[in-house]
Amino acid sequence: MYSVGLGVVFLLMKYLEISPVALWSWWFVLAPFGVAFAWWTWADATGYTKRKAMEREDARKKNRIERNREAMGFISNKKKKR
Repeated sequence: MYSVGLGVVFLLMKYLEISPVALWSWWFVLAPFGVAFAWWTWADATGYTKRKAMEREDARKKNRIERNREAMGFISNKKKKR
């Protein structure tokens, strides 16, 4: 995502002819978009995106269960160890 933002900034600077980007080749200005495309292709092909989404869902589920246990008056395992 950062490379898309960088690409947009480079693109605007090139279009508005702001130095030093105005002097750069279009290939260099558009390169961050290629990097973003390559990253998203790799992330989807290897399952990285899905794995991170599942980790976030598991963390939310664990936090929700912990909150509910504390609300019902059960002592959590984290607090027992202290």
